[in-house]
Amino acid sequence: MPNNVQRREQAKRKLERQIARRAERAKRRRITAVIATAVAVVLVAGGIYFLATYDFSGGDDAAASTTPSAPDDKPSSIPTALHPAVKRPTPLAAKVNCEYPAGQEQASKQVNAPAAGEVSAEGTVGATLATSIGDLKLTLDRALAPCAVNSFVSLAEQGFYNDTTCHRLTTSGIQVLQCGDPSATGRGGPGYSFKDEVFPELSYGRGVLAMANSGPDTNGSQFFIVYGDGSNLEAKYTVFGTVDEESLKKVDEVAMQGTDSGSGDGKPKTPVDIKTATVVK
Repeated sequence: MPNNVQRREQAKRKLERQIARRAERAKRRRITAVIATAVAVVLVAGGIYFLATYDFSGGDDAAASTTPSAPDDKPSSIPTALHPAVKRPTPLAAKVNCEYPAGQEQASKQVNAPAAGEVSAEGTVGATLATSIGDLKLTLDRALAPCAVNSFVSLAEQGFYNDTTCHRLTTSGIQVLQCGDPSATGRGGPGYSFKDEVFPELSYGRGVLAMANSGPDTNGSQFFIVYGDGSNLEAKYTVFGTVDEESLKKVDEVAMQGTDSGSGDGKPKTPVDIKTATVVK
């Protein structure tokens, strides 16, 4: 028969076992509650995402009603009005002196520089670029830039522009198609240069034909067609003619296809290859 000491020890051990069981049950309840809470959070979050993203309209109607933003390499719009005719505020003399010294870069196609001396500053010259997108019709204006017109005519007559590619298209900020470099790198030229024929009143817009350059008095063979906005251009580029409206529509189509760079400045995604350049004096 257990004595008092033994009975107290038995009671103590029984109490400890009860306390341990209660603690274990409490621990399990806490774990279960945490798991249940986590599951509820996941379910609620999933429900919110479902409601926010599910297309209850069936998809097609919603897609049709959304206006996509214009890609960066394509113009958001192209002005359709031709730029006002560019005129010199003070006409030049009937003849001016032109010089064509050797340029800093090597010629990307062998050609003879025009002879230095007096050239006419009167009248116009018609020119046609037969290209992969159709004929581009140009009118070269001697009264604006006689030295530039004289150079362009000389290069065309020597076949310099034949079998070349327009290497640059810009679609934002300014909207131009640039051509005239046989190397198609933007760094090539005829091996000679001539001075700028600019004046402060110069402005640029749809239909303007101008010389590209890499700084003052570095004109060579590269030129650009302004097919849209040219208002951001400073009066640093010699304007020597115009491009007719039907030709500009062909350039518009090229511009709307964008550039191969994915940005607003790069090679046109639709190639513009000049097969021949001819002039009619």
